[in-house]
Amino acid sequence: MRRGTLIVLAKAPALGRVKRRLARGLGEAQALRFYRTCLSGTLRRLGNDPRWRSVLAVAPDRATVARHWPRGWTVVPQGGGDLGVRMLRQLQSAGGPAVLVGGDIPGITPALIARALDALRYADAVFGPSDDGGYWLIGLARSPRRLDSLAGVRWSTEHALADSIRALGLKTALVDRLADVDEAEGYRRWVRNRSD
Repeated sequence: MRRGTLIVLAKAPALGRVKRRLARGLGEAQALRFYRTCLSGTLRRLGNDPRWRSVLAVAPDRATVARHWPRGWTVVPQGGGDLGVRMLRQLQSAGGPAVLVGGDIPGITPALIARALDALRYADAVFGPSDDGGYWLIGLARSPRRLDSLAGVRWSTEHALADSIRALGLKTALVDRLADVDEAEGYRRWVRNRSD
């Protein structure tokens, strides 16, 4: 199997434009600080790994020219469409095998990415479940045939993972469960765990 691709889907860090659900509980400035911390840590930990090609898909599309993106990442625009279309477009561009994560999951490590890419040796799709019923990682062994394959997924709900697995209809593997930080309570848990 050829070397895989890691895609990080990220928004350019800007006040009021990132982590909106988290901002409702913490305020926009604190949500932005959290997002910047997570995104920079994710890019630092996962970039320049010889086991995969590193792609950073950013929104808005004009943010591809920003000077603050780290070296070692191929920076591309996300393009339009809902979350499912944007994710599948990036996975399609990679040609497979590829995994995609967000830039706002604090627990992602290179070992987790390697495990997910390895799962694509025997499965057509891979997901990293999150505690809230969604997922922190999606991966495909081959390019998706249709960009509307995730239509009907109830994003930001406890049904997102089950809906996505059903919508793709592929042989699926699950890898490690991680907590994501979308709400104030998740943020407080993350802060407690960091100080332990």
